[in-house]
Amino acid sequence: MKTVFAILAALFLGLASTRADAPDELLGLEKVWNEAHLKGDAAALDKLWDAELVVTVPEMPVFDKKGSLAIWKTGRFKFDRYETSDLKARMVGETGIVTGRVFRARNFQGNAKEDDWQFTKVYAKRNGEWKVVAWHASPPPLRK
Repeated sequence: MKTVFAILAALFLGLASTRADAPDELLGLEKVWNEAHLKGDAAALDKLWDAELVVTVPEMPVFDKKGSLAIWKTGRFKFDRYETSDLKARMVGETGIVTGRVFRARNFQGNAKEDDWQFTKVYAKRNGEWKVVAWHASPPPLRK
């Protein structure tokens, strides 16, 4: 009986440790996200994004993974700057949520554009790996 309790305790502590480390792991994935956007790395984004991805950003249609990857695979979408700040990561049940600000500057087909947005990114564990299932960005609130 002691062995059973020892095994259960070890499993519980292992799960608790993994859950406690999840926000740090998610913040690490934010760096992967930013770097992939700067490099135009469609393969890295494909690996990071879940099959059920939904992307909602201002002045654009809502994209799924297929539509988002199609844009990246053209190689015409380049960021000169992609920086995040005010990052906060937390767990809600088995779901990871990261919020923050993103400033990005890009050139698409000769048109320069800058965005300053607040964002919410939702992660889900799929086969032991965190995947982005939703990313929503909007202009930040007006400052007084």
